Amino acid sequence: MPDYTDQAALNAVEAQLSKYPPLVFAGEARSLKKQLAAASRGEAFLLQGGDCAESFDQFSADGIRDTFKVMLQMAMVLTYGAKVPVIKVGRMAGQFAKPRSAPTEVKDGVELPSYRGDIINELDFTPEARIPNPGKMLQAYTQAAATLNLLRAFSKGGFADIHQVHAWTLGFVESDAAGEYRELANRIADTLDFMKAAGLTAENNADLATVDFYTSHEALLLEYEEALTRVDSLTGQHIAGSGHFIWIGDRTRQPDGAHVEFCQGVSNPIGLKCGPTTTADDLKVLMSKLNPENEAGRLTLIARFGAGTVGDHLPRLVKAVQEEGANVVWSCDAMHGNTIKSASGFKTRPFESVLREVQEFFAIHRAEGTVPGGVHFEMTGADVTECTGGVRAVTDEDLSARYHTACDPRLNASQSLELAFLVAEELAADGRTKARMVG
Repeated sequence: MPDYTDQAALNAVEAQLSKYPPLVFAGEARSLKKQLAAASRGEAFLLQGGDCAESFDQFSADGIRDTFKVMLQMAMVLTYGAKVPVIKVGRMAGQFAKPRSAPTEVKDGVELPSYRGDIINELDFTPEARIPNPGKMLQAYTQAAATLNLLRAFSKGGFADIHQVHAWTLGFVESDAAGEYRELANRIADTLDFMKAAGLTAENNADLATVDFYTSHEALLLEYEEALTRVDSLTGQHIAGSGHFIWIGDRTRQPDGAHVEFCQGVSNPIGLKCGPTTTADDLKVLMSKLNPENEAGRLTLIARFGAGTVGDHLPRLVKAVQEEGANVVWSCDAMHGNTIKSASGFKTRPFESVLREVQEFFAIHRAEGTVPGGVHFEMTGADVTECTGGVRAVTDEDLSARYHTACDPRLNASQSLELAFLVAEELAADGRTKARMVG
């Protein structure tokens, strides 16, 4: 947590935020919870993705559009593979704060406070830039409000037309490198052509031109979260007005910690990051605190272990959930356990490691007879070069070309869509396994 030096300024900002309208509304959060309940039963699938940390400097309408566009493409492919609705949740309109492993960092012998995200301080390595500034919470609110306004327009204004979305995807599979995904893309196109011939078009069915799109972020900066908490007029429950879905990070999931205390008091869907150090006993305590009524759709467990180690950790946590009879959505964060330092000095994530963790996640759930309910990626619609690999074959030498992240490396648009095709294969395999079991 940041150490604000001007308490009066902090109090003034919190007072101002507490008067602002909430960014999201209780009815929207309830709808998301209902859809997540379906994902916990295997009747829907969660796609959660977006920026590592949203930036004030890189904020633009084009950036929002491009990430939204890629998520629609991914959701289309995943829907075809899973044969169930895909719940679209962006790491957007609130993902401004970042946890740090150390309170300070050293460059050229100079030690300064760590950069904690644009909502707290600045990336520039100067003493002035690294002082926590409470006024940045007001700028974060304004940017989040503008982002949500545009996302709602894109979601309901015709931009999400199902036929248009697939037309974008066909552009990806035209390249020789992506040829292995062309057959699946063509099958989707045939399905859409059949629907059109049967009279199912966006002109006569609004559901084909609109989508539900939700926002999420890590509930890290509690001053911001508390100031935007409201009371739902219909239920009398508290609701986090900063985003539809908020999660607790692997560094702040202490059962007696402030972040758990805050999240157990709001009625939004809650995510809980589960890393290698998460014990079965801790998980049982956290589930009882965060979801005492065992409400379906309330709690999503976001597993993040690292490729090659999922089998060392996930089975014992699955067993803990089964022993408690807990209703949870299991989601795979294949990004945070696969960060390495490249030979060129850049922090990166190999595409092959991300894919391997997803495959291990699905394999373990098949073995345990449990439901792999979703995936969670740090990604962008921009053509960045931050993660290596993929059909466009980003190399270590390419990283410096377009390395734009303020914090962690993100999948670019091509890598994100390729991953969706590969996850769709896992989902289709799951479907075939279930069909054999029923048969």
